[in-house]
Amino acid sequence: MTSSFNVNDATGYEQLMGRWSQKLAPLFIDFAGVTDGERILDVGCGTGSLTFALAKAADFGEIAAIDYSPVFVAEAIRRNMDPRIKIRQADACALPFEGGTFDRALALLVLHFVPETGKAVAEMRRVVRPGGVVAAAVWDHLGGMPGMRMMVDTVAALSESGRQLRARYCFQPMMQPGEMKRSFVEQGLVDVEETQLMIRMDYQNFDDYWTPIAAGEGPLGKYVATLDAAERARTDAAVRDAYEAGRPDGPRSFANVAWACRGIAP
Repeated sequence: MTSSFNVNDATGYEQLMGRWSQKLAPLFIDFAGVTDGERILDVGCGTGSLTFALAKAADFGEIAAIDYSPVFVAEAIRRNMDPRIKIRQADACALPFEGGTFDRALALLVLHFVPETGKAVAEMRRVVRPGGVVAAAVWDHLGGMPGMRMMVDTVAALSESGRQLRARYCFQPMMQPGEMKRSFVEQGLVDVEETQLMIRMDYQNFDDYWTPIAAGEGPLGKYVATLDAAERARTDAAVRDAYEAGRPDGPRSFANVAWACRGIAP
């Protein structure tokens, strides 16, 4: 299994995370660096948040985008109107490209869902030319996503299965300080740098926050889908109470931090 991310519907994913990855993409592109005429690979393109932001950032020769999920690939192809962009289904741990094909290989909000993360980084290094750039960003689930911690901490207080969810969610691959940088170095990349990128997630109300999770999207939604009717009702009420925090339902805003790392292929 190349990805542990749970996706049912592209529209649900957009409400859960796609709209936020669109906000993060320009910050990540600035960090990764881009130049006119380059050939770029987007590893784990999802519905195209980074892919389509790249197309606006520079005059690229080619953008190749891959994802493991057929749901994501179909949606990204449907949205694509740029002949420079080629989208296909593929495995991040076995990229279907010759070595040295690209100037940059980028992965936005992907590596923490790849069980064999080191293999994915090695593949990204393999397909870039000498002097090419490998860059990735992942959410800091433990310390940088208070809106999602609000949910996992709430369910952890309700049950042992909730505590198990929190342990899994907070310690996915590449999320600890320096962890991604160490992996880049171990895979032979040089001049490796790590930084933090921050956006805000703004919700109109509790339903805007909860609907995609309640529908089973992503790792938190996958957990909710396992609950029986009584536990589901209890969880819905408890998370709503945490969101509202003693005030009427309405807009809420959460700062969210991602770890970002880049290195050079020797």
